[in-house]
Amino acid sequence: MVKIAFNSALAQKALGKEVPASEKDPEAASAPEGSEGSTGRCLLTLLGIAFILSGLIVGGACLYRYFTPKRLYHGAMQFSDVSAGIGGENQPYYLPRVEEEVEISDNMAVISVPPPRFRPGDPAYILHDFHRKLTAYLDLTLRTCFVIPLNTSVVLPPQDLMDLFMQLMSGSYRSYLVQEDLVVTERIDDIKPLGFYIRRLCDGKETYRMQRRVDLPGGKIQKRATEQCFTIHHFENKFVTETRICKA
Repeated sequence: MVKIAFNSALAQKALGKEVPASEKDPEAASAPEGSEGSTGRCLLTLLGIAFILSGLIVGGACLYRYFTPKRLYHGAMQFSDVSAGIGGENQPYYLPRVEEEVEISDNMAVISVPPPRFRPGDPAYILHDFHRKLTAYLDLTLRTCFVIPLNTSVVLPPQDLMDLFMQLMSGSYRSYLVQEDLVVTERIDDIKPLGFYIRRLCDGKETYRMQRRVDLPGGKIQKRATEQCFTIHHFENKFVTETRICKA
């Protein structure tokens, strides 16, 4: 009698059945599933790190824009006041003098005007927002803010303003006087639309909008007797500006 034996593996192939991978090598069977899971976790981690870094970059840019120290300059100008009968080469030592300090950045300048010594005038902070093209006057005597569109024909841009004060720091500068007449037109109840810088300067203070008298309807209107006016002497160009602000 002849005995015939079949190999079990061959028998399974013959029946169309393959041996499961888990039976051959359990570690090899579980490797692909674990690899895919670790790859997904790595991608999620990288995405999270990318979001965190982008937030840090944006936040750092905001902090740099608003809270970095500004460059501080000090300067003085002597000026001839023709309207007051002062000027000429025969009176060089009696010219009025204006001193101020200014902080300058890429998009704003804050001018500190001390009380004048021998002329009437109020101490003030003057802020020029070059981005929003607005100017705010904070009268330190009245503790009141006055806002008007930036006069680019009078106020130098930031870099030119820096160059001017670099020259002034080496000595006094002799110039002339320009007068501007501003009139209060309305009160501003919400100062948030005026931007970060003006909001920080005028927060908690009465704030008014102004207009140049020559731009009012009717052209150059004479000052009314009932108006209350005050004067600020300052410079942000190669001449001194006498700003007179009047409230009806």
